[in-house]
Amino acid sequence: MKLVFAIIHDEDGQRVMSELNKNGFSVTKLCSTGGFLRSGNTTLLVGVEADNVDRVIEIIESKSKSRKQMINSSISPDGLGGMYVPCPVEVTVGGATIFVTDVERFEKV
Repeated sequence: MKLVFAIIHDEDGQRVMSELNKNGFSVTKLCSTGGFLRSGNTTLLVGVEADNVDRVIEIIESKSKSRKQMINSSISPDGLGGMYVPCPVEVTVGGATIFVTDVERFEKV
């Protein structure tokens, strides 16, 4: 048995969970916060047999998309940090980070 951890953007969470459920996979959802933009993420836990891991990853990939987002970044024109000027910067957010681990023991009580 394997445990798939998928960290996805909040906007994709419901779509990914619905598609996994439609395909017969049980999902546990955890709310999490990303470090880069401190934005909301959804962490999904999916316990599956080893031969279903690729199907779970395909579903996650199909329903979680990366997207461009503008953020305000403060820069110091003098490089010394005395004064900061807001500067819009385009960054890519979304997509998925997926980890697959072995499960030594599983019990549902």
